[in-house]
Amino acid sequence: MTAGVLPAQALRQLIATGALAASPDIRADQIQPASLDLRLGPVAYRVRASFLAGHGRSVQDRLAEFTMHKVNLAEGAVLEKNCVYVIPLAERLALPPGITAVANAKSSSGRLDLLTRTITDGGTEFDRIPEGYTGPLYAEVCPRSFSVLVREGQRLNQIRFRRGQAVLTDAELAALHAADPLVSGEAVISEGLGFSVDLRPATGTLVGYRAKPHTGVVDLDRIGFYPAADFWEELHSDTGKIILDPGAFYILVSREAVTIPPDYAAEMAPYLAMVGEFRVHYAGFFDPGFGHAAAGGAGSRGVLEVRCHEAPFVLEHGQVVGRLVYEKMSERPETLYGAGIASNYQGQGLKLAKQFRTT
Repeated sequence: MTAGVLPAQALRQLIATGALAASPDIRADQIQPASLDLRLGPVAYRVRASFLAGHGRSVQDRLAEFTMHKVNLAEGAVLEKNCVYVIPLAERLALPPGITAVANAKSSSGRLDLLTRTITDGGTEFDRIPEGYTGPLYAEVCPRSFSVLVREGQRLNQIRFRRGQAVLTDAELAALHAADPLVSGEAVISEGLGFSVDLRPATGTLVGYRAKPHTGVVDLDRIGFYPAADFWEELHSDTGKIILDPGAFYILVSREAVTIPPDYAAEMAPYLAMVGEFRVHYAGFFDPGFGHAAAGGAGSRGVLEVRCHEAPFVLEHGQVVGRLVYEKMSERPETLYGAGIASNYQGQGLKLAKQFRTT
C-alpha cells in the first residue's frame, strides 16, 4: 500500500471499518481533504496543570488526580483565560497496524491563541498517536489571550492519519518546487520550506495585530461578529521592523505566498530557537490545494501566530520565522482545499480569526 497522508476517501474507509468511530456519529462535513475535525464532548474538566497520561495510565486516572471541577458544555460555558481544561472528544480510535495519527489545532483556534493539544491514554507526547492505539481522545485547552464561550460539538482541533513516512527530503522538495512552484520568489529549503515575515506591506503600514490584555469573552459561534478593535491593537510600521513584547501575542503574515499541490500535504513547524526569543505558533495543517491553481488559488500567504518569550525582540522584514514540512499523500484526495468546500482561509493575506470583523 502506498505510504503517505490519508485523503478524505481513506478516512471514510476508516470510519466504515470502525477504526475511526464517534458518538454521535461522524458528520460528513468533519472530513477535510487530508484531515478530520474533532468535536468537543459535553463536559470539560478544569485541571490544576497540563499533563500527559504516561505509560500504562489512562487520562481518566490522571483526571482523578488533577481535576478541580467539571464544566457543562451542553448549554455552553466559558473557558477562562490562562486556565487549563481537559475535554473528552466525541471521536475515538482503533488504529490498524501501519497507521499513525497526528493532531493539531485548527487555524481559527491558533488565531484566537487557544493552546489546543490532543492527549491519549498511555500517551507520552502531545498530539502524536502511535499505530495500534485503541481508545478515547481528549483535548487539552488553555485560552491564552481571550476567555472563550464553547459548546459541545464545536471543533477546536483536527487529526491527520499517515501510512508509513512520506516526508519530502530537501532534494525532493527542491525538485517539486522546480516542477510546480511552491512559493513566490526564491525558495529557502532546509528541512522544509522556510517562510519569512512581511513587515513592508505593498500598500499602507498595517503589518499585524497585537492581542489586547483585558477584553470580553469570545463566543466561538459568532462569526464576523466582534469588532476587531475591541480585542486587537493594530500594528503599523514604516521601517520594516517591530519590537515584540514579552508575553504578548501577535498576528502577522508571511512575506511569501505558498501553495500545496494536490498530491501533497504540509504542516507548519518551528524554525530554530536560536534565531530569537519568540515562537511562531505552529498549530497548522495545510491541506492539498491550499493556494494552488487546481483549487482556484493563486498562492495564499501563511498567517503567523507569534508569541514573544523572555526578552523584547526586534523582528525585521524578511526574517525567516518558520517552515512548512511537505508530505506525499497516499493518493490524491477527491476534494481539494477551497474547491467547493467551506475553506475560510483560501487566498488569505493578513487575517484575524473568523469571529472578528475589521473595518
